[in-house]
Amino acid sequence: MSFEVKLPLFEGPFDLLLFFIERDELDIYDIPISKITDDFLTYIHQLEEMNIEVASEFIVVAATLMRIKAKMLLPRPVVDEEGNEIDPREELVKHLLEYKKYKSVVGELMTLEEESLNKQKRGNVVREIKKLAELSNVEAELQDLDLYKLLKAFEKAIDNYIAESDQPAHTVVQFPYTIEDQKAFILNELSKKDKLSFMDIIKTNPVKLAVIYNFLAILEILQSRLAKISVGVGYNNFWLKPNIEKITS
Repeated sequence: MSFEVKLPLFEGPFDLLLFFIERDELDIYDIPISKITDDFLTYIHQLEEMNIEVASEFIVVAATLMRIKAKMLLPRPVVDEEGNEIDPREELVKHLLEYKKYKSVVGELMTLEEESLNKQKRGNVVREIKKLAELSNVEAELQDLDLYKLLKAFEKAIDNYIAESDQPAHTVVQFPYTIEDQKAFILNELSKKDKLSFMDIIKTNPVKLAVIYNFLAILEILQSRLAKISVGVGYNNFWLKPNIEKITS
């Protein structure tokens, strides 16, 4: 059984921050910086775990959020020249409000563009019908035919043929392994020995694909309790032992 995790992709870091604010119904003028920073960093870590490249602007905003969070934890607040306390979130809130304003404008423009594209322009119906009639008149076309047009048509046909011939071909190769076959192979080897090392299984067929199928077969064997596992120190250092109780039962 395979599990698939899907994460929503956002256009930019401010788009992600607005998503958190709207999702949790937060006050944009009084952002709980600790919570929103944790949510932002969690999203970035999930992208990194899935080997999705994180854009540089997300890293910059993450660093900014951590800096604001650190400032708000300081016992001495920052004050301006007049002695008024400066909220470390002020600049962030300003950028978020500007981004939200531009985003709403862009959304309205996209809606207008979509409505405009769905409308058909009104043309000269008589001229269009006349043009279609001329195209369907074969004799009129042959009257204007000359050697240059024939050569151009031939050249275009050759180019189309070459373009179609150069298209990449994908060959599907069936894997020479199955989990059931590798499972039977491992159980057969296990019946000959008191224990079977995973490294010994790899040595029988060190091909990367074979190692993967052997590992999946081992997982099914362990799940069926046909064997027990003993783990040693280091990587790939474990042994399989036949489960006598399961086999005899």
